[in-house]
Amino acid sequence: MVHTFVALVENKPGVLTRVASLFRRLNVNIVSLTVGESEHELVSRMTIVAEAPEHAAHRIMASLYKLEVTLEVDEVSRQSAVIRELALIKVAAGPDSRGTLFSLAEVFHARIVDLAPESLMLELTGGTGKIEGLIQVLKESGYKLLEVSRTGRMAMRRGHHTSRVLQALEDPSANSSPTRSLKAATTAFPAQSPESS
Repeated sequence: MVHTFVALVENKPGVLTRVASLFRRLNVNIVSLTVGESEHELVSRMTIVAEAPEHAAHRIMASLYKLEVTLEVDEVSRQSAVIRELALIKVAAGPDSRGTLFSLAEVFHARIVDLAPESLMLELTGGTGKIEGLIQVLKESGYKLLEVSRTGRMAMRRGHHTSRVLQALEDPSANSSPTRSLKAATTAFPAQSPESS
């Protein structure tokens, strides 16, 4: 089963290595891992897609909470969430074959972001199925895929879902220093199992 986890972690060197090592120790395969800035400059947001048995989700979340750099973990696989992925697809195409590619791009709501004499690059945002569908159609239509680059999933719960950690960081009664606020937030919400959150 594929699980999608969103983890808020401290934005400092070595965090990505620690998270990846954790999954290696658990013998869980990471399908994709997307890391970027969050609402707060001291917090990074990781979207981790992993293959594991259904019952392993709680064990993975509990293990992530044990890392002192982890502030919050949420599994969005079973929640109402918006899940998107970005793909850049470079296809071999001369002047004679571009018309069909333009039509395919329109059908899949893809954008043509680069046009060279021997190739064409498509940009597509959507669910995994949509991206894989376009790749499959291109292959079945006889086009040669020169390069494919995919970001991996990015996910966010629908509706109002504010992190407890970010609430603590923005608490006006907290110390004005962002570093001290982050430390206070980590202390206020220590490592815990997902059942107690």
